[in-house]
Amino acid sequence: MAPRHTLGVLDADTDEVPGTVLLLSDTKQEPLGIDQIERKRTADGIILVPQPDESPNDPLNWPGWRRDCALLSLGWHCMMGGGQTPILAAGFNEVAATFGVTIPQVALTTGLYMLGLGIGCVISSPTALIFGKRPVYLAGVVLFLAASVWAAASKSYASLVVARIVMGVGVAPCESLPSATIAEIFFLHERAYRIGIYTLLLLGGKNLIPLVSAVIIQAKGWRWVFWIVSIVVGFNFFLLFFFVPETFWDRTPRPKQHSTRPSLIHRAASSLSRATGISRDSKKREVHAPHAVVEKDFRPQTETPISAEIEHRITDGGRHATFAEPMNEKHEEEEDGGVIEEVPTAREVYQMDHGKTSRESLDHYVRTEGLKPVEGVSVRPDIVHHDTDTEAHKMVPHTFRSTLKLYKGKQQTVAWWKAAFRPFVLFAYPAVLWSTVVYAFSIGWLIVLSESVAHIYQTKPYNFSPLATGLVYLSPFIGGVIGTAVAGKVSDIIVRFMARRNGGIYEPEFRLVMAIPVALCTAIGLMGFGWSAENHDSWIVPTVFFGIISFGCSLGSTTAITFCVDSYRQFAGEALVTLNFSKNVLHGFVFSLFFNHWLADDGSKRVFAALGAIQIGCLLFTIPLYMYGKRLRLWTVRKNMMAPFK
Repeated sequence: MAPRHTLGVLDADTDEVPGTVLLLSDTKQEPLGIDQIERKRTADGIILVPQPDESPNDPLNWPGWRRDCALLSLGWHCMMGGGQTPILAAGFNEVAATFGVTIPQVALTTGLYMLGLGIGCVISSPTALIFGKRPVYLAGVVLFLAASVWAAASKSYASLVVARIVMGVGVAPCESLPSATIAEIFFLHERAYRIGIYTLLLLGGKNLIPLVSAVIIQAKGWRWVFWIVSIVVGFNFFLLFFFVPETFWDRTPRPKQHSTRPSLIHRAASSLSRATGISRDSKKREVHAPHAVVEKDFRPQTETPISAEIEHRITDGGRHATFAEPMNEKHEEEEDGGVIEEVPTAREVYQMDHGKTSRESLDHYVRTEGLKPVEGVSVRPDIVHHDTDTEAHKMVPHTFRSTLKLYKGKQQTVAWWKAAFRPFVLFAYPAVLWSTVVYAFSIGWLIVLSESVAHIYQTKPYNFSPLATGLVYLSPFIGGVIGTAVAGKVSDIIVRFMARRNGGIYEPEFRLVMAIPVALCTAIGLMGFGWSAENHDSWIVPTVFFGIISFGCSLGSTTAITFCVDSYRQFAGEALVTLNFSKNVLHGFVFSLFFNHWLADDGSKRVFAALGAIQIGCLLFTIPLYMYGKRLRLWTVRKNMMAPFK
């Protein structure tokens, strides 16, 4: 018998796979094997994933302008942070002359800066998990500012090297946390576009800031680059302080103080009525619509507590959008005396609805609740005497002043060392591993090019000045802008089209279609750049190929982040650390140790042809990942490799 598949994605043996969510539906569909659940959605029918809470303090319920303001403030700071990698690209010769060192030694400062980024990601991730992202962002800005002043005033090459490493640690939150923040304040159908904006600003900094620094280097010298960076970063501190509040929101269902015995009876009876085909009661209990909706055109929907719990387990599998602990099967008693009972899994509900559950399975379910089997009783399963609403104090709107608090208490009780080790466990998750490779290449090739720009453009036959070398970065900046715009919008269009063809079900593997233009554009750009530079073609030829590389890298980085976050939203924070650690340490730092010597020995044609071949070879693994990705996601759930690090 041929394996089942949808649009080429091989189906797993169960529908309970992280990342697989209901995105589009009509009232007649029964996707994911459970009855169609009334959920909040947009005016054009897109179901909101995750479902927003009723509290106006839920970041998903913030006004659109407030969420976008936080995104742009954070994005501007990330633009400055992203531009620090190649900031001295046009001034390698000047720095070498100042300290009496070679150009490869100056290029090494870029690699050591990336080493600091990698170390900083490992530190900032678990710290943000336990204490929140806001204090980590602000502490990073302060460290970034101090390191910039240090670099500007450095008296020796060794001092500059250490300042660059410290700067990398301070900039690390710009890379490891924003994508997780985006996942906390935007819905799934909005996410790719917003991540595209973040990627545009991050990569735009890598392409635009070297141009600005070239002007400063030629006019005032390389030290003034860091003095001006210090001024801008000081301004960024106030942006983050006033416009980027804490975005963490605990989405764990919370009970109220009600007796749980009626709930157990109703649930056991309703389970029996489903299995035996007894008609349901026509009366329905409605839950109030959210106190504050996300957009004015959202249609209020009803949602039962049990349905909300089942949906929570299917779509999220974790407690919140980022840095989530692996989900326990049972919840313990709450301090207020309420109890959340174990809820049947989505697959069990599906089997009950379709008459596939044996009498023994039903009896086992009733026995686990401490009840005797009930015959001939038909009760609506959504009449439950406990609530999963958030605590009453969460319903009181926060004042602007209260959002400015630097620290709001611990968010998790996990040990710091366990949280720090989680990103390395994710290397065993195939979806994260693929995203890691693509992201490391997408950002890494631009860094490699920044280390070769001075070697290629400031020597014969081009003999560019530092300013002219900086102007070369206009090409990758334009390519990055176009690539980011295309990546976000086109990816969302493809996802909606494929989800509609798939009965409304969204699979993260739908994002992998974008790997085709990523492979072609990046490989063509790398090979063309190296070939034209060695053949001494007109300066415009390698410069255009530089822009094509940036276009492909923008597609690649956006695709890698969105695919990774959509596959394991509950591990979004840890996954971004995995991506950035690989990009900074395993790619950026390691390449800086030998790339300039390799380029000088073999020439740009052979070097960049090899890089293009590596890009294509690695992206060929996208084909089996697209086909088997859903099964691999299920495999990671069954293995539960995160269990020892709860």
